[in-house]
Amino acid sequence: MIEFIDIHKRFGEKRVLEGVSITVEAGRVLYLIGTSGAGKSVLVKHLVGLLRPDSGRIVLDGQDITGLSEAAFYAVRRKCAMVFQHSTLFDSMTVLDNVALPYRKHARMKRAEANERALEKLALVGMREAAWRLPAEIGAGLQKRVAIARALTLDPQFVIFDEPTTGLDPLAAKHVDDLIRSLRNDTGVTAIVVSHDIRSIFTVADRIAMIYQGGIRLDGTPDDFRRSDDPVVRQFITGRPDGPMVI
Repeated sequence: MIEFIDIHKRFGEKRVLEGVSITVEAGRVLYLIGTSGAGKSVLVKHLVGLLRPDSGRIVLDGQDITGLSEAAFYAVRRKCAMVFQHSTLFDSMTVLDNVALPYRKHARMKRAEANERALEKLALVGMREAAWRLPAEIGAGLQKRVAIARALTLDPQFVIFDEPTTGLDPLAAKHVDDLIRSLRNDTGVTAIVVSHDIRSIFTVADRIAMIYQGGIRLDGTPDDFRRSDDPVVRQFITGRPDGPMVI
């Protein structure tokens, strides 16, 4: 389980999060939605220690991680992986070497063992045949799948996906959606997905939370969002305002 409890965060005079509370149940996929700049990525970066809240608490798998030192966060990051919006693969390394790197760096495996384990993860995301290619030689959607394989190397319990389908064509985006769904079903991983992709939101999410003006506008199931008559929610979902434009 992941719990964000009354999270506040500001940058200078700009207040981004003002009392955000969300619970993500184990083995579920939560989609975090909202307009650009609403604070979605800011919130999830707190989970892996890239940002620290001004106030509030974060509980991961029963452990309060809010005040952990940088060194203590290493253990958290082993069980809570993050897939960034841009795949952040090393251009000069093959796909195989990119995925094998965490095994060699963190698990201290020798190259042969690390490569064998990396090939298993690449097979999991349908990318084993591309193992010896460079990232520049494959498309953006395939790079995203490689990035997911690399995030799974240390068998995390929790995975954060930051805009996983942004910039992808519809077919590549569907492959990523299918992969997130299969990870939940096959491995029981708990996931938070930051996304604007309406199709993904309603085909993959178990639960959806919308951040608006620093707080949670609606937290519920996909059906709760479909039935909502809140003009802010409806405008985000349909792209059309019901009544006056709400920004």
